[in-house]
Amino acid sequence: MIEHIHLKIVQTVDQHGSLTAAAKELCVTQSALSHAVRKLEQNLGTDIWLREGRSLRPTQAGKYLLHIANRVLPLLDHAESKLKQIAQGERGTLRIGMECHPCYQWLLKVVSPFLDAWPDVDVDVKQKFQFGGVGALLDYEIDLLVTPDPFYKSGLCFNPVFDYEQVLVVPKHHALTTLQYAQAEDLRDQTLLTYPVSTDRLDIYTQFLNPAGVVPKRHKTSETTDIMLQMVANNRGVAALPRWLAEEYCAKLPLAVVRLGKEGIAKQIYLGTRENDHNIEYLSAFIELARNYKHPPEANRSSGS
Repeated sequence: MIEHIHLKIVQTVDQHGSLTAAAKELCVTQSALSHAVRKLEQNLGTDIWLREGRSLRPTQAGKYLLHIANRVLPLLDHAESKLKQIAQGERGTLRIGMECHPCYQWLLKVVSPFLDAWPDVDVDVKQKFQFGGVGALLDYEIDLLVTPDPFYKSGLCFNPVFDYEQVLVVPKHHALTTLQYAQAEDLRDQTLLTYPVSTDRLDIYTQFLNPAGVVPKRHKTSETTDIMLQMVANNRGVAALPRWLAEEYCAKLPLAVVRLGKEGIAKQIYLGTRENDHNIEYLSAFIELARNYKHPPEANRSSGS
């Protein structure tokens, strides 16, 4: 029979590379750990690792068991945490994963009234899931995923919460501000500033530049919106952001927004959840609050700040 400790051993050996290191991490003797492994291998009728000197290489069975451990252990940890919270009279923690860099400012404005309405629920934002959140959601590492690009998969549902337009942000007196809208060709001689995301996940590439076969003169990345737009304001490049966020910064910095293409680039923000979590009251309440939050209205003008 495969037990919790067996999965923990397999995962810890994979993380630390040897039985000796795993035993130290799990606070057991190496002999006790080796005995547990031998007994498991006997019960399964197959080896879990091939021993190569001091290192261990997982067999096919070991790789499969590691996959199970990585899926099951977070779920068990989550269940244990939830049960402890219930026993202590607490509702729990809403763990939010981000797949949308500029949405962090929007999220802060939704979290504040949520915390006021649900004083017995904490919020934890997991930024390390910025660009791989579906797996984290399926593995119970997060409870809610903020994303502009829903990935429909069995067991998950995605709720649209608001529409927005992706626009080009340029210095206030940039030549592009005289146009009704920018064309892809207009960015050929520009430095494009983006978040550190692969280009196949950036709308400015997938929906604007790539279809026209245009590559900007330079492509630089920035981790933070503030630094990115300070760079733009100081004529170091242009950037693509949601109009509502861009116009917030236009009120503080010498910036302007320009529509991307004649029709613009229309997007939506979605909140992804697990289907079997639909009965969690505070989770449903957060989604409803996000839907009703009145973010700054997006102007219809094509340029200007």
